Amino acid sequence: MSVTQSSLIRANFGQLPDGAMAEIFTLRNRHGLEARITNYGGIVTSLKTPDRDGHFTDVVLGFDRLEDYLKGHPYFGALIGRYGNRIAHGNFSLHGRDYKLATNNGANALHGGIKGFDKVRWHVAAAEVVADEPTLTLTYVSADGEEGYPGTLSVQAVYVLTDYNALTLKFTAKTDQPTVCNLTHHSYFNLAGAGDVLHHVVHINADQFTPVDSGLIPTGELRRVAKTPFDFRAPTPIGLRINQDEEQLKLGHGYDHNFVLEKMGSRPVELSLAANVYEPLTGRTMEVWTTEPGVQFYTGNFLDGTLTGKGGWKYQARHGFCFEPQHFPDAPNQPAFPSTELKPGEIYTHTTSYKFGVE
Repeated sequence: MSVTQSSLIRANFGQLPDGAMAEIFTLRNRHGLEARITNYGGIVTSLKTPDRDGHFTDVVLGFDRLEDYLKGHPYFGALIGRYGNRIAHGNFSLHGRDYKLATNNGANALHGGIKGFDKVRWHVAAAEVVADEPTLTLTYVSADGEEGYPGTLSVQAVYVLTDYNALTLKFTAKTDQPTVCNLTHHSYFNLAGAGDVLHHVVHINADQFTPVDSGLIPTGELRRVAKTPFDFRAPTPIGLRINQDEEQLKLGHGYDHNFVLEKMGSRPVELSLAANVYEPLTGRTMEVWTTEPGVQFYTGNFLDGTLTGKGGWKYQARHGFCFEPQHFPDAPNQPAFPSTELKPGEIYTHTTSYKFGVE
């Protein structure tokens, strides 16, 4: 792997419908890893890592042009909020008050609503190399009532391309009223660079997952993964059991489930290993470290070939997988789940790190 100098380059990415300009930032660490991130939706548009022979390839799905993101997409590379994943029927109650959210996934609210954090222009607070690590800091103020959520929520997202070959995201938020907050990141990874991901070998550090109903809303059960297709406690190819005749796989059209990590505190503060992935053809590896109690494992089941991405690649089902560290789906309606309530005076914190290597 060649050694370069860490750098951060800032450029225009195109004009948004309101006339404002979106920007794009190219972060490169001294080992040559490169991430391109736009302040439109906090989207990671490209992430180039080396294979075992030192050849760099983009390992995330997405587009080269802003206009393709503006046409609509399934959250490629986006920063998700105010609430990642689903809330049943777009309803929840907090301190005796009922709230109705924008519904955008059948009857349910998904990933923050019709115009979630993935579709707004974030303010660039800083773009600099700090201690030889390219760092991008974005901020956004979500107004009281936006998409139905209570309270004015002030959010900061810091992206760091570290010297140890990780893309680390550090989220913080504060509110002026009681609200719910569950931020996450939604890159679709393909460590081979193209094709399906069924041969990727996955390990997930979870003994349990949260089964879902037909609307992909958790039933409230914490089910053991043992003797099910959801047992990734030993490294297992994604495709080995994904097409089994099993109720939960049929409901998700594959894997689209929250895995319960080995920590159940409301807001853990220490990073721990949630999952790791090995791609045997290229030797690329990825580790997912997070402070969150859950991680959504999604195998791109709803990609249908209608989107053409970088290099003319038509994205089909299972051409990418997501690991979305998070609190649990529908937690505001599930008292037994770790709480996602954020109160005035509290600071929401969440750190996730995607670390890349080769075998």
